[in-house]
Amino acid sequence: MHLLHVLPRAHRAAAACAALACAMAFAQPATSLAPKPSEPATLAANAEFAKTLPFADRRDFEDAMRGFIGTVPDALVPGAGERPAWSMKPYGFLQADAPADSVNPSLWRQAQLNAIHGLFRVTDRVYQVRGFDIANMTIVEGDSTLIVIDPLLAAETARAALALYYQHRPRKPVGTVIYTHGHADHFGGVKGVVDEADVAAGKVQVIAPSGFMETAVAENILAGNAMSRRSQYQFGSLLPPGVRGQVDTGLGKALARGTVTLIAPTATIDKPTEERTIDGVQFVFQLVPGSEAPSEMLMYLPQFRVLNMAEDVTHTMHNLYTIRGAEVRDGSLWSKYIDQARVAFGDRTDVLIAQHHWPTTGRDRIVELLKKQRDMYKFINDQSLRLLNHGYTAADIAETLRMPASLEQEWSARGYYGTLRHNAKAVYQKYLGWYDANPANLNPLPPVAQARKTVEYMGGAEAVIARARSDFARGEYRWVASAMSQVVYADPSNRAARELGADALEQLGYQSEAGTWRSAYLVGAMELRNGVPKIPSGGTANADTLKAVSNDLFFDYLGVRLDAAKAEGKRLVINWNFTDSKQQFVLTLENSALTHIAGRQPDADATVTLSRATLDAVTLKQTSFPAAVLAGQVRIEGDRAKLAELMAMLDSFEPMFPVVEPR
Repeated sequence: MHLLHVLPRAHRAAAACAALACAMAFAQPATSLAPKPSEPATLAANAEFAKTLPFADRRDFEDAMRGFIGTVPDALVPGAGERPAWSMKPYGFLQADAPADSVNPSLWRQAQLNAIHGLFRVTDRVYQVRGFDIANMTIVEGDSTLIVIDPLLAAETARAALALYYQHRPRKPVGTVIYTHGHADHFGGVKGVVDEADVAAGKVQVIAPSGFMETAVAENILAGNAMSRRSQYQFGSLLPPGVRGQVDTGLGKALARGTVTLIAPTATIDKPTEERTIDGVQFVFQLVPGSEAPSEMLMYLPQFRVLNMAEDVTHTMHNLYTIRGAEVRDGSLWSKYIDQARVAFGDRTDVLIAQHHWPTTGRDRIVELLKKQRDMYKFINDQSLRLLNHGYTAADIAETLRMPASLEQEWSARGYYGTLRHNAKAVYQKYLGWYDANPANLNPLPPVAQARKTVEYMGGAEAVIARARSDFARGEYRWVASAMSQVVYADPSNRAARELGADALEQLGYQSEAGTWRSAYLVGAMELRNGVPKIPSGGTANADTLKAVSNDLFFDYLGVRLDAAKAEGKRLVINWNFTDSKQQFVLTLENSALTHIAGRQPDADATVTLSRATLDAVTLKQTSFPAAVLAGQVRIEGDRAKLAELMAMLDSFEPMFPVVEPR
């Protein structure tokens, strides 16, 4: 692999896609062993769960259909190949009156709401296309142009969403695109709604919060390969839709398959609160960095009395920690941002929208929603801290903490995407880290050795499996899944343990209210039964997404790829000169660590001079270093052998590494 093919082939997309890691691009739903039906314990658990929540409250369904104008059959969006970029047809099973017995009834309700698709009038001059991707596209009609807020994940779905709007509304050109934050489902479809040449010519402006480009990929790139693989579990992208498969993500139906694009902002919002008039429409922007995303903003439209909460207030408990892996988010800060928006805009708002889910109408209901979302994140943060100060561990807190009744009965506070259990653990992680202070856990055996000793102490695999079968019959699926994981780690070839472990994970999935947990359990069950899927390498990295990778971050990632064993005892220094940005870096290898600093070292082993465009072309395999040197696009001075030596030390990552069994 070339030096500057810096992102592993099958994971270039996820690194560029930031927090959503585009797992749908890799989806291969076929499995060799079919899922099993619900066990009696699951049937009983789901039936009992249905008694605990106010299912007679249908206001969300009324809100989700309010202002409906039209749609296209199944929200079908053709893709580049045989598979569509988007279709709701596979989710037709959700039209059933009663929930399937293999789906938590609360998740079924959320999945039905997220299956509603089409063009909706929010209020005068404000429209949304919902159900054509995991996120919403909001369209505001300016005096002479359209203002598009968050053009979805893929160019194909964004283009289809705009076409649907044009079927029912005047065909004004798009004059402004606004990104609310740096997650790919909120910017990836931009080239489906505008032409980059028009942006370059000043015909279209692109507005984003301060720090957007710097954070659009930084959250994922350094640990991107792992995040991408874990995203397949979180989003269920390896599962076929169905009552025993993928049902919903909780935040939206699924991730679109298509082309992720990016056009850099032409203007940014830099002040905590900033007012702008865009083509006759007044906007008040509120920056909320470090809430749901490192760079994010909310907006209020005073002319239309519409408050857009981006992804900070949706109809679910969101993630303080996302199970695909990411930095922990600050629940207290998130709560404060919501309250600031409530105080500033709540009494002046008739409709609250977000870039996921459906609007909420009426000032009283809006203020109530804002207060309960505010209090939900503050409750999780503060009560987790209270319990950890009593000496409770993360696992203790997750098992102990319960939402107050006033929030537990609130549909928007249910854990469809985030959950109370893993968010409580996130607070513990944020403040105390992984160590629970018990010295027995300070340096335990690694997983495989731990598993082998545990199984040995339990009387061997056969004895463990025999006991686990009895526990499975009693519905003790959490324990059975854990016990069988130990047996599988001790001996991955133990078929009985794999199958029983899969059966337990499956039942846990059928009972899960969170779409993310359901998907994780069911993907784990699938891989225990069938092994890791054989998926062709691929990715959606392109010149657009690579623009968001700064030169500094690029060299950071080279350091992540350095194989320390191959670098043992070696030393080299290479200067890098970028002709377009005029940036210079010194890349140094010493002590099996690759570091870089701005500047130039006179006695470097070699000096590489090139443009960033050439670097990107090599990364995308559109050219190679030797070809670029011959073409005069790269100049290498000094000892070229040192550069080749560095190339040979760089590691590559297997995108489909094992998860439910040892490497």
